[in-house]
Amino acid sequence: MKLFKRYMKKLIKITNKEEMKVLPGHLSFFLVLSLIPAVTLIGLLCNVFNLSSTDIINFFDDVAPTGVMEVVKPFIHSSGSSIAMIYLVIGFILVSNGAFAIIQTSNTLYGVKNSNQLKERIKSVFLTILLMFLFVFILIVLAFGNKIVGFILDLEMFSDISSDLYHVFVYFKWPLAFFIIYLIIKLIYTLSPDRSVKSKTVTKGAIFTTICWLGVTAVYSYYVNNVARYDLFYGNLSNIIILMMWIYVISYIFVIGIAINVNSYNAMVENTTNENNENVTQ
Repeated sequence: MKLFKRYMKKLIKITNKEEMKVLPGHLSFFLVLSLIPAVTLIGLLCNVFNLSSTDIINFFDDVAPTGVMEVVKPFIHSSGSSIAMIYLVIGFILVSNGAFAIIQTSNTLYGVKNSNQLKERIKSVFLTILLMFLFVFILIVLAFGNKIVGFILDLEMFSDISSDLYHVFVYFKWPLAFFIIYLIIKLIYTLSPDRSVKSKTVTKGAIFTTICWLGVTAVYSYYVNNVARYDLFYGNLSNIIILMMWIYVISYIFVIGIAINVNSYNAMVENTTNENNENVTQ
């Protein structure tokens, strides 16, 4: 019990640092912005494969909150123009600031001096790709997955097996999502600080973040599939607000995961130091 109390005190001390208070809002802001390059990229891929942007919009209109679609539609429509690449590049640069903030916050918490900014910027690009993939994966597979799969399976070609395939997806999406989310989060936590961090020191934080993300996303998915109203103006507005609240909560959970990892790292360093002192004394 004493060990648990001491652990919680250290954890609370870390989470109360100024960097930790600012990072959740900072990160959630750039996650929202990541929708722009992600949607623009989808539009560009549609052009490459000669798919109509109108068909894509109609598809997402049936499975995604209307208020959200009203925000992203212009970027899908413009994906066939020369300005699409500008949206993509500028959006990606802006979003990479979120990963850059994660790197600098991790360095501060781990007691590492910030190294070459160019090196950190390059690393932030890689982390941004991971974060964007993770964010889009959670939205498409977990949050809107049931609606998307249901829409696809309603097509005539799947009429004979649609019910079986739908139930397979519903049963297996959460275990598969846990595995993918855990691996990517653990990789992000390991690479973020400019210091060699052992994988075992980020395990607790990665497990905590993965479980909490799945729990919060399950609640948001339930809202999308059963509660959300798309036929009223205030319904569209509330959909955007709920989406932003969900993004902020998963950002805050991610930051707590960093604190848990730093606590584990400090405990490992403290134990190693004590063992070395005992060996010297002997």
